[in-house]
Amino acid sequence: MKRVKSACILQTLVFSQKPDMGYSRERAAQINRDEVEHYKATLERTKTRYQITDESVEADGSIVLRVRKQYNDRTDVSEYFE
Repeated sequence: MKRVKSACILQTLVFSQKPDMGYSRERAAQINRDEVEHYKATLERTKTRYQITDESVEADGSIVLRVRKQYNDRTDVSEYFE
């Protein structure tokens, strides 16, 4: 029998706006920043254990976020966050 001892998810998320939405470059960048902050707040509110390993802003104003987060709350994932 096998069981999962520990697990985490590695994600690369891109926050960007579609060009056909008609937003100015500055407005699209602000929406991206707001979405990133909302995402982080959601992780905090749900008490998901996570670690942002990289956050960068691309030339077009999109934001790339690399996140390591806990898969579920029943397993110990301490080794992934040291």
